[in-house]
Amino acid sequence: MKPSTNDQIKGKLHELKGKAKEKAGQVTNNPNLAAEGQDEKIAGVIQKKVGQIEKVFEK
Repeated sequence: MKPSTNDQIKGKLHELKGKAKEKAGQVTNNPNLAAEGQDEKIAGVIQKKVGQIEKVFEK
């Protein structure tokens, strides 16, 4: 598997995991968990974008 595809997959997983943490933090009224989830979600989006950019430059 190409590194760009790998980054896109890992980024999507981090994004989903972050969304879940964020929701769990909101439901349990835990602002720290919600903020941690938000950070992880943003990191996942960035990693996914990096993978997309790498894919463009591979061609």
